[in-house]
Amino acid sequence: MKKVAVYPGSFDPITNGHLDIIKRGLSMFDEIIVLVAYNASKTSLFTVEERIEMIQEALRDRKRVLVDSHDGLLVDYVRNAGANIILRGLRAMSEFEYEFQLALMNRRLNRNVETVFFMTGYKWFYTSSTIIKEVARLGGSPKGLVPEVVYRRMQEKFPKMIKI
Repeated sequence: MKKVAVYPGSFDPITNGHLDIIKRGLSMFDEIIVLVAYNASKTSLFTVEERIEMIQEALRDRKRVLVDSHDGLLVDYVRNAGANIILRGLRAMSEFEYEFQLALMNRRLNRNVETVFFMTGYKWFYTSSTIIKEVARLGGSPKGLVPEVVYRRMQEKFPKMIKI
């Protein structure tokens, strides 16, 4: 039986830290579905469609990765996708409490769903989509912290951003 993991997030935008989690996840799982979540309570820089396009381009060489979107309960998506694993990345202890609560709620909603936590690689420990957007908005460069496709798209959104 194939081991399929769902890696959910807003990915606004996807970072090299996210890509690191995906790459390492492929050593444990047969397939990973990168699931772009709709979040009505957040103001996004990129549309869901733009995020999906950038993720697909950044992962075009990864044959065992699919990209999709969903706006309902994560456990429903996981079940309908034929998966039973949720993959989550953790940067710091401060994230653990929230992620732990989510994992427990998902487990309560569907006892067949397990959550697997990966620690973010040390190179990406300090990065987040939020920080990267703030740096670009203020004119700094996120080059090297995001895939090249994201860097190009951010240059379009933030013309004052330093180009390296």
